[in-house]
Amino acid sequence: MTAADAMSNWDRFVFTFFNADIAMKYGWEILQGAGVTILAGLAVVITGIGAGFGLAALRAIGWKPVNFFIIVFVDIFRSLPPLAIILVLFFGFPSIGIVLPSLVVLWMSLGAVLAAFAEEIFWAGITSVPKGQWLAARSTGLTFAQTLRYVILPQAVRLGIPPLTNRAISITKNLALGSAIGVNEILGRANSALSMSANATPLTMGALLYVLVFIPLVIASRTLERNYRWGEH
Repeated sequence: MTAADAMSNWDRFVFTFFNADIAMKYGWEILQGAGVTILAGLAVVITGIGAGFGLAALRAIGWKPVNFFIIVFVDIFRSLPPLAIILVLFFGFPSIGIVLPSLVVLWMSLGAVLAAFAEEIFWAGITSVPKGQWLAARSTGLTFAQTLRYVILPQAVRLGIPPLTNRAISITKNLALGSAIGVNEILGRANSALSMSANATPLTMGALLYVLVFIPLVIASRTLERNYRWGEH
């Protein structure tokens, strides 16, 4: 291969993946998709972790009929691929008269998946607290609810933070699946720009934006893991 051929191949690569004209033309549009990704991600994390915590606390009460439905919910949503849930809600629900906006479907689907994993993480933290602490707290006059609230749940949250942060990041990255149902997040906008420009530069821009969005979350998760690790204080 001659030097001219090598330069030609390099120019072709740059034109295909780092085309400045394409980047200028579609940059703002793809950047707007980043705003949708961030807002949807926050909604998924808040809803998923909040619901998971509530389900774990409810399960700790020990009502068998309620626990049965919690376990069924958790097992189903931990087993199903997120894309399958998204497609069933978006394309299946209209057949029974329930039509949901694509962004709502994405939020509900990923929020439910995160809730299922969060419930198991918090439940593992609850069950890992020695039984003696339950007995000691009750012997001081605390009710069951007070023991759960002031003694058990704070420890369960502390134990659950490292795996929960990793799981939350993993699930929120599935926001890219929203492009399958027309959500205008980063990948959806990048795919649209790709179709109109017949150039892969929008996908490169989308990938860079995902890095910019999720790197701070990864750094924050490491900080939380370090601050809440047992034995650090």
